[in-house]
Amino acid sequence: METILLSIKPEYVKKILSGDKQYEYRRILAKKAVKRIIIYCTYPHMRIVGEVEVKNTISMSPLDLWNATSDKSGIDEKTFFQYFSGSENANAYSLGKVKKYKKPKNLMEFGIKFPPQSFQYII
Repeated sequence: METILLSIKPEYVKKILSGDKQYEYRRILAKKAVKRIIIYCTYPHMRIVGEVEVKNTISMSPLDLWNATSDKSGIDEKTFFQYFSGSENANAYSLGKVKKYKKPKNLMEFGIKFPPQSFQYII
C-alpha cells in the first residue's frame, strides 16, 4: 500500500479537511494500491496542509459514479461532468480519516521540487 501526493485546489482542500468532501475524483488512479494521500494545496497557498486515509477506490461510468457519490462529492454536478467529459470511466478515492497539519509544510520537506500535475508516489 502506497502513499501519494496529490495537487488539489484550495476550495476542495477546505472541503476535504472539513469532511464535506469524501471523494477525490481522478481521471486516472495510481497503478499501485493507495492507503494515504498527502494533500498539496495549490496556488495561492502552495503548501502541504495535511493527509487523508484512502478507504478504497471506485471506478465506473461518470453517471454511475455521480449517482453513487454526489451527496459527499464536495463539487457541483456541472463541474463533475465537465471534468469527466469524454471519459468512459470515472474514478474516485473514497476518503477516510483526515489529519490537518498544525503547520503547513513545503514540498522540499518531502524531497519534492515541483508539485505533481497528477500525483506522485511518496517513499
